[in-house]
Amino acid sequence: MTLFAVRYDYTDDVAAMDSTRPEHRAFLGALQESGDVVASGPLLDGPAGALILVQSGSAEEVEEMLEADPFRREGVIARREVREWSVVIGSIG
Repeated sequence: MTLFAVRYDYTDDVAAMDSTRPEHRAFLGALQESGDVVASGPLLDGPAGALILVQSGSAEEVEEMLEADPFRREGVIARREVREWSVVIGSIG
């Protein structure tokens, strides 16, 4: 499996984000339980966004997996970037 860093940039629709957050977190929690998501959390500096570390076979599989994210359905993700990530120092797991 390859490790991918996924960055979400959010829109300014705070109401939609707040109302959908429990479902979004449950979605990512289920992916963590299945071993696909390694870690996930909000970015605290700068514009609203998040970083998600995902183990998968390809960037395309990551994109497909995250299409079902409730935040995506509600349109609060302005931009999603998926990049392969190589851990050189330290470990994940």
